[in-house]
Amino acid sequence: MRRNSVLFSVMVVLVLILSACSTPTATPTEAMAEPTEAMIEPTEAMAEPTALSAADLPTGCLGDAASAIVDLDCREITIAVENAYIPFNYIELATGEPGGWDYEAWTEICTRLHCTPVYVEAAWEGMIQAVADGQFDAAADGITITEDRAEVVDFSIGYINIQQRLLVRTGETRFDSIEAFAETDLIMGTQTNTTNYETATQFLPEERISAFEQFPFAVQALIAGDVDAVILDEVVGMGYMGENASELELIGPAISSDELGFIYPKGSELVDPVNQALQAMMADGFLTNLNVAYFGPDFDITYDDIDTD
Repeated sequence: MRRNSVLFSVMVVLVLILSACSTPTATPTEAMAEPTEAMIEPTEAMAEPTALSAADLPTGCLGDAASAIVDLDCREITIAVENAYIPFNYIELATGEPGGWDYEAWTEICTRLHCTPVYVEAAWEGMIQAVADGQFDAAADGITITEDRAEVVDFSIGYINIQQRLLVRTGETRFDSIEAFAETDLIMGTQTNTTNYETATQFLPEERISAFEQFPFAVQALIAGDVDAVILDEVVGMGYMGENASELELIGPAISSDELGFIYPKGSELVDPVNQALQAMMADGFLTNLNVAYFGPDFDITYDDIDTD
């Protein structure tokens, strides 16, 4: 997959630094102390991480009681995922199997907590409310931590910081930033009920924003010329620049930097155990390893490779 190597190098460095030094949104306990730089430095064995295939992901109750940070005694945890949000979650066309950062992260979390991850495909539209209503124990899907959302769900500590960028057709010269875009009469595409949509409304009137149910539809509209730019998370934008490398590019400075976290129903007893697992994954380098595998230049799955129907 052809990508801008300089941009990717910068992105990978930022991802590794931010994932290791992410500031918790909840008050940490002593057991969740901020990892030191020495604790998060990748080992030689972690130098060349690769994303697992779906067939390699273990199922059932993971880990064991003896080594668990907190023993959840094989408890089933239902986790909502969209399965259409590279690199976090997707269904591979070739195999029909799921994969992505969310699957590997929760596999590791349950290995450390002796629990059983149960992934449930759910549309992004309504996902947060469904978790708030207790339909799922948790949701992944690259959810930005915001004050408004925190009023209806509980968040984990942040596990990564993501920058929002503009995705455009290659060779775009009419604007070079969202501020310049705002001075035109052009149309912005994005996904409904996302922080990307909220960011767009800070710069544009709603009649100039075309919102789609999923990001692949927004990007298809961009390629077709029905919208003039798409605002989305940078790492997600990279996923569209594989087979479409000659048609699409990211431009302009970062529009915002957002911290992502898992969500749970209010008062969930899973918040603290999962936070402890995430802190341990930061401290021993697992999260750094995982981020390189899915947000680094060797990740080669694009939206041409997944099922978005």
